[in-house]
Amino acid sequence: MKHILSVLVENRPGVLSRVTGLISRRGFNIESLSVGPTEDATMSRVTAIVMADDVAFEQITKQLHKLISVHKITDLTDEGAIERELALFKVSAPPERRSEVIEIANIFRAKIVDVGRATLTVEATGDDAKLTGLEDLFRAYGIKEIVRTGKIALSRSSHD
Repeated sequence: MKHILSVLVENRPGVLSRVTGLISRRGFNIESLSVGPTEDATMSRVTAIVMADDVAFEQITKQLHKLISVHKITDLTDEGAIERELALFKVSAPPERRSEVIEIANIFRAKIVDVGRATLTVEATGDDAKLTGLEDLFRAYGIKEIVRTGKIALSRSSHD
């Protein structure tokens, strides 16, 4: 099962290495990894997507809790969390087909961020299904390069 793990850690050198090392040493693959600062400059949030059964996932979280630099662990898997990913696509777009690529980007609420003589670079954010759908459509035009960030996630606010 795919688990979304949000780990609040101290923003210090070596912490990311210890967290990812702990997971990989136990034979689990990190499918996606994203790290960034939080509202507190002394802390960072690690968002990791890990494939593991429930028992193994519980073992991972118990081991992470033992790390001094880990302050909070949240399993966002079943919380209906807000998940997003960023992708950049460099798509072949000769002048005679450029408007088609722009139209596809607009339908997906993506942005053109760079224009070359024969390419367009498109920025898109969304869930995995949206980005995969966009990628599938751009393949018909020829994708020169793709880069995707790791998934980021936050739990939804409770509405009182």
